[in-house]
Amino acid sequence: MGSAARSTRAQLVRRRPRLVAVDVLARDAGVHPEIVRRFVQLGLLEPRGGTSAAPLFGPQDALLIARAMRLRRDLGVNYAGAVLASELLTRIDELEQRLRAGAPTHTQHEVITWTRTV
Repeated sequence: MGSAARSTRAQLVRRRPRLVAVDVLARDAGVHPEIVRRFVQLGLLEPRGGTSAAPLFGPQDALLIARAMRLRRDLGVNYAGAVLASELLTRIDELEQRLRAGAPTHTQHEVITWTRTV
């Protein structure tokens, strides 16, 4: 097998993104690890590996946390409000990327049911 074939094969190997622990993610986002756990409970983040006792996250999840914390700081919203606003902003970002790429924006949407808790 020639060197060209080997280099092509090496380029086709997908590298798995590195996963980080809660404390590393918290440090990268500039928050206490308990804040990361709170955002996991509220559904902003989902572990990408590890165990329930030691979950692992993608390093880009620090950006989600930082955005939610900015919303809390700048707009004074609570944690649940910051999660909702972050999810909406992420959805807007995705739609804008599709528009720029010329991709169709028609997708099947998830139905969310809201209930009031006392």
